[in-house]
Amino acid sequence: MNHTAICYRHFGLPEETLKVESAPLPPCPADRLRVRMLCAPINASDLIPVTGAYSHRITPPVVAGYEGVGVVLSAPHGLSHLTGKRVLPLRGEGTWQTHVDCDPDWAVLVPDEIDTALAARAYINPLAALLMLRLYSPAGKRVLLTAAGSDCALLLGQWALRMGAVSVAGIHRSVVHAQRLIDCGITPVSQQDVQAVERIARDSDLVFDATGGQLAETLLQTLPDAALFICYGLLSGQPFRQTRRLPRMHWFHIRNYLDDLTPARWQSLFSEIWTLLKISRLGGIRCFSQADWQEAMAFYRAEGRTEKPMLVMGEI
Repeated sequence: MNHTAICYRHFGLPEETLKVESAPLPPCPADRLRVRMLCAPINASDLIPVTGAYSHRITPPVVAGYEGVGVVLSAPHGLSHLTGKRVLPLRGEGTWQTHVDCDPDWAVLVPDEIDTALAARAYINPLAALLMLRLYSPAGKRVLLTAAGSDCALLLGQWALRMGAVSVAGIHRSVVHAQRLIDCGITPVSQQDVQAVERIARDSDLVFDATGGQLAETLLQTLPDAALFICYGLLSGQPFRQTRRLPRMHWFHIRNYLDDLTPARWQSLFSEIWTLLKISRLGGIRCFSQADWQEAMAFYRAEGRTEKPMLVMGEI
């Protein structure tokens, strides 16, 4: 049986560095699940490592992709009940390949009622959103989001309201996101309307920022001293400086919390995520075959897109 993977053997621009490689499928280690991948999304977190941003802890060659869903082909002794089941094969090999061999402790069983395309997106953004809201409670607070059209911000906003936020506002770059934010109970604010951004910032208690750059600096200069500013991404590609002692600013990186999770706690978090996802709104998806990954990348870069590009390795 042949095996195909999207890999990088050195760092660089993903469009130029990623390559499709095929080889015979080797035997599966006896202590691993062998999973035939169905689909995997393209996220910012999948592409940033390719650039070399984390070269201090990642050494090529590496298969790209951090999340996705597949079907178990074979399982170790005692876990044969998983054969034929859909799982998230996480925290091991890259997911942009036709087969993944994963540690059963970190594989997450997908409930029957969860759509395959939704399951493929159940790790990076949902887990980040849930952990941030557990660390920085939104209860009784006026919450402000940047990059509000992104999946992570949409989940942060909806779940913050469920957890007792007084209100949630979302700063967006493209007008195409406005109605979806309204549908999620989030007040849309155009990033181009500087006065509106500053006005909403002056009335905010808790900010979740995925943008960085000039927008982050504007918010930090405008927020009340008692506010809390959480930065979990730099989608603008630009750093920022905090020129005031207050408000308090914290960085959030999901990887800093993974090592402290036991397998039991890991599985418990996903039980909560499945429950929340069933009642949450997310953007749509646009499917691309694994062979058309370059077209998927071009779509990912498109301005104002409202769908998540999904690499498809099998029938979903």
